[in-house]
Amino acid sequence: MALQEIRRLGRYRVVALLTTVTEAYDRVSMHGVRRSLARTQAASLGLPVTEVVVPAKSSNAIYEEAMGQAFAGFRAQGIRHVAFGDIFLADLRAYRERQLAACGLAGLFPLWRRSTASLARAFVDRGFRAVTVCVDARVLGESFAGRPYDQAFLDALPESVDPCGENGEFHTFVSDGPGFSRAVDFRHGETVHRDGFFFHDLLPPDSEPPQASQRR
Repeated sequence: MALQEIRRLGRYRVVALLTTVTEAYDRVSMHGVRRSLARTQAASLGLPVTEVVVPAKSSNAIYEEAMGQAFAGFRAQGIRHVAFGDIFLADLRAYRERQLAACGLAGLFPLWRRSTASLARAFVDRGFRAVTVCVDARVLGESFAGRPYDQAFLDALPESVDPCGENGEFHTFVSDGPGFSRAVDFRHGETVHRDGFFFHDLLPPDSEPPQASQRR
């Protein structure tokens, strides 16, 4: 939605996407989405994706150094702004802005201070399609992992959980919607409990089913 809003306003030209990938797992950090699906998603959105590769159990210092190198590379290309989808976490926004300023960049926050309830409804009403891939086990049960992000999902959320997952309660993979040239096809894999989170695996449609892994 942040990308759609930036494009709608027409004040900036979006030239690339940016994500972090955990090297040992070959997946998007924290979300657990396979790198191949993230690349397919970016291609459907018509944008190249820069992958900042970090090790498993990366320290904040290692993460900041890797991101700093990526930001410096963007600035060398003439880029001056980086947009984020943050909505109301002021400390996180301040952290991002400090990191960007050190590289001579500025942050854009097109969804800032919007009502998360309204954003969630708009996401569904505008035809975006997403599935939950990571759920914080402290606030949501396993049944919320792997579900479509739709009105039924929103209705089932406890009142204490933000409908956009802004506090990290859950993360999603968006497979279709405004701005996509085609839907990202995938198959559902297994859900595992690891490090306090339920991770739901999404598989490329032509991949072999993975061997069952032991839950822990």
